[in-house]
Amino acid sequence: KFFEGDIVYKVQENIVLFRTYDICEVRPGPNLNMIVGANGTGKSSIVCAICLGLAGKPSFIGRADKVGLFVKQGCLKGVVEIELSKTPDNIIITREIQVVNNTSTWFINKKPTTLKTVEEQIAALNIQVDNLCQFLPQDRVGEFAKLSKVELLEATEKSIGPPEMYQFHCELKNFREKERELEVNMHIVWTISAKCFQSIYCKIRKCIFLQNLCKDKTNSLEKMKQRVERYKQDVERYHERKRHLDLIEMLERKRPWVEYETVRQKHEEVKQSRDQAREELKNLKEMQSPLTKKMQDIEESFMSLDRKIRDTAGEIKVASQKCKQKQDALEMKDKQIEEINQAFRMKKDEEMDRRKKIVSAHKMIEEWNDELRTVTDCENLQPQIDAVNNELKHLQEERANIDSDISDVTTEKINQEREKKRIIDRIGQLNNIMNMKEETLKGRFQDTHSALMWLRKNIDKFKKKVCEPMMLAINLKDSRHAKYIENHVSANDMKAFVFESQEDMEMFLMRDRQKLRVNAVCAPAESCAESLPSRPIEELHQYGFFSYLRELFDAPLPVMSYLCSQYRVHDVPVGTEKTRNMIERVIQETKLRQLYTAEEKYTVKVSAYTNLSFSTNTSLRAAQFLTNSVDTDERKQLENQQQDINHMLQSLDVQLTMLLERQKHLERRDNELRQQKKELLERGNRRRQLESKIAVKYDSIKQLEQDAINLEKESQQANVKIKEINTQKARLVTELMHLIKHCVSLNILKADLVLQSTAVDAEKNRLEAEYKAASVRLRASEQYFRELDERKRILTENCKELLKKARQMCKLSPDQHLPKEFQT
Repeated sequence: KFFEGDIVYKVQENIVLFRTYDICEVRPGPNLNMIVGANGTGKSSIVCAICLGLAGKPSFIGRADKVGLFVKQGCLKGVVEIELSKTPDNIIITREIQVVNNTSTWFINKKPTTLKTVEEQIAALNIQVDNLCQFLPQDRVGEFAKLSKVELLEATEKSIGPPEMYQFHCELKNFREKERELEVNMHIVWTISAKCFQSIYCKIRKCIFLQNLCKDKTNSLEKMKQRVERYKQDVERYHERKRHLDLIEMLERKRPWVEYETVRQKHEEVKQSRDQAREELKNLKEMQSPLTKKMQDIEESFMSLDRKIRDTAGEIKVASQKCKQKQDALEMKDKQIEEINQAFRMKKDEEMDRRKKIVSAHKMIEEWNDELRTVTDCENLQPQIDAVNNELKHLQEERANIDSDISDVTTEKINQEREKKRIIDRIGQLNNIMNMKEETLKGRFQDTHSALMWLRKNIDKFKKKVCEPMMLAINLKDSRHAKYIENHVSANDMKAFVFESQEDMEMFLMRDRQKLRVNAVCAPAESCAESLPSRPIEELHQYGFFSYLRELFDAPLPVMSYLCSQYRVHDVPVGTEKTRNMIERVIQETKLRQLYTAEEKYTVKVSAYTNLSFSTNTSLRAAQFLTNSVDTDERKQLENQQQDINHMLQSLDVQLTMLLERQKHLERRDNELRQQKKELLERGNRRRQLESKIAVKYDSIKQLEQDAINLEKESQQANVKIKEINTQKARLVTELMHLIKHCVSLNILKADLVLQSTAVDAEKNRLEAEYKAASVRLRASEQYFRELDERKRILTENCKELLKKARQMCKLSPDQHLPKEFQT
C-alpha cells in the first residue's frame, strides 16, 4: 500500500550528470527500494532527477550550481515527471528544463503551474528534499556527518513527525527557559517563607486526612449497593439462558425425527413414481414386439429384391460388353474399307505424278537443247582466273593477320573484364558489409535509421560536415578488437550522429517536426583527433599493452575528435593476458585511470574523502555493432583500379571496332573475287554440264515409263475387297440388333425391380423411424426407471440411518415408540 507522498513512478528524459541517459522510467514499490549497479551506470542521475522534480535546488545535490548543467550534452531540454501518491487522486508533477536560458517550466497533472504552487503541494505531503535526514545525496554525506545531536533531532522531527511537532518543540524550549527563570525566583521566595508556613502546613494536613477517610467509606458503601443490583440482573439472565438451553436441547432431539419423516415421505413418493414407470416400461416393450417382426419381414423382402437387381445388372453388363464388341468390329470394318480406298487414291495420285514428271522432263530437255545450240566453245579464260587466284591469296594472308590481331585484343579485353568483375565483386562484398551494418542499425534502432535516410536525402542543407552514426562510421582494422570499442563507447553514442556545427545539430534535431528519438553530438571546435597520449605505447610494452584504442580503428575526423575528447581513446591502452596476470603492479606503477586486458575492463578512481585509490573490473560484453568492418584503403584502391580498367576497356573497344571494320571490308572483297572466279569457271564448264544433264534426264524418263500403274485393274481389286467386307458388316449389324433388344428387355426388368425396391425401402424407412421413436421412448423410460430405483435405494438407506440416529438421540430401544412431543 502506498502512503501519501510516496513516489508511484518517475520518468526522466535527457536528465544526466556527466552521463548519457536518453530516457529512464522508474516504478518504485511502496516499501524499501534499492538501486544497485556498477560505478558510472547512472544511480546518482536517478537521485538528481528526483530532487529536481520535487522543486529541489541544484545546491541541495552539491554537484552543479545551474539546473541547465543537469541536461545531457547535445540536448536542448530535459524533462522530469514524478507521480506522487495522494488521497483521493495522485498528482503528477512535471518539470521541463531549458538549456538555452537555464529556466524551468512546471506542470501539475499536465496543466501549467508555478513553482510556488508546486512547493505548496510538496510541503503538504511533508516532502523535504533540503532535509538531510529525509534526502541525503552522495556529495553531502560529509555535511551530514558534521550535524550536532540537536540539529539531528530537529531534522528528524521535521522528516518523520507531523508538521506541528517541530513547532511544539520550539515552544517547549521557550517554556523551559521561562521555567528556569521562575525556579530561580521561587527559590528565593521559598527560603524566606518556609519557616512561616511549616506550622500551618501540619494542621492542614491532619484535616485533609480525616476528610479523605470519610469520603472513602461513603464511596465503598455506594459501590456495594451497585454491585448487588448488578448481581440481580445476572441471576435473571442465568434463568432465562437455562430456559433457552432446554428448548434448544428438545429441538436438537426432535430435529432427527423431522428429517427422518421428511426423507420417508420423499421415499414413498419416489416408490410410487418408480412403480408407475415400471408399468409404462412394460407397456412400451409389448407395443414394440409387432413392429420388430414387421421390420424383419421388410428387410428380407428388400434383400431379395436387391439380389435380383444385382443379377439383372450383371446380365445387362454382359450384354452391353457384347454390344460394344460388335460396335468395335463394325468400326474396324469401316476402317478397312477406308484404308482400301485410301490405298487406291494414293496409287492414282502416284500415276498422275508420274505422267506429269515425264511431260516436265521432255520440256526441260527441249530447253537445254535450245541452250546447247546457242553455247559456243569457251574462250581462253585461264589468265583471268590466275589473276583472281593471286588477289585471293593476298586477301587471305591479310585476313589471317587481322584475325590474329582481333584474337589478341579480344583476349586482352576478356582478361580486363574478368579483373573488372573481380574488383566489382570485392566492392560489392564491402558494400554488403555496410548494408549489413545498416540492417543491424534498422533492426535495433528504427528511429536512427529513419533519421539516416532523411540525412542522406537532405545532406545539402547543412553548412559543415555531418557524420553518420558512429557504428557505421567506425571501421576496425581487426574485427577481433570490436569488443574494446563497444565496451568503451556507450551504446547511445554508438548510434549518435556527429556534427561539426552546433547550428547544424540543432537544425537536424528539429527536422521537419519528425517525432524521432535520435542521438546527436557535436565535435569539439578545436580538433582533438591528433591528441598525443600521456606516454608512448613503447613504455607500456613491458606490461603487455600493445596499442591505444585510437590505433585500433579508422573514423572520420569529427568522429575521432569527439571520441578523443569525450572518451580519451588516444590515452586508453589495450593489453593482453600478461597485463591481467600483473594487474596490481600495472595499476600501482602506471597510474592509468582506464585500461583493457584481453577480456576485462579496469577503471581506477580516487576517493574524494580519503584520497585512496580503488579499482573496479568488468567483463567485456560481446561486440554487437562493429563485428563487420570495411577496409577504406582497400576500397579506395579498388575504385582506382576500376577506373583504370574502364579506360583500358574503352581503348580496346576502339581498336576492336577498327579491326572488325577492316575484316568486314576484306570479307566483302573476298566474296566479290570468289563470285568472279565462279562465273569464269561456269563459262568454261556450261556445255559439258548441259550435255550431262540431258543424258541424266533421258535415263529418268525411261525409269518413269517402266514404273507405270494399271488403274483399272487396281480399281477392280479394291471393289472386290470392299464387297467382302460389307457382307461381314451386314452379319455384324444383325447380331448387334438382337443384343440391343435383349439389353432393352433387361433394363425394363431392372427398372421394375428398382421401383419395387424403392417402395419396400420407403416402407422400411417408415418402420425404422417408428421403431427409433419407440426405442427412444423405451430408453428414456428405462433411464427414468433406473433413476427412480436408485433414488428409492438411496432414500431407503437415508431413512434407516436417520431413524437409527433419531433413536440414538432420544435413547430409545428398537421396541419403544416415539414420544408424543416428538411426533410431527
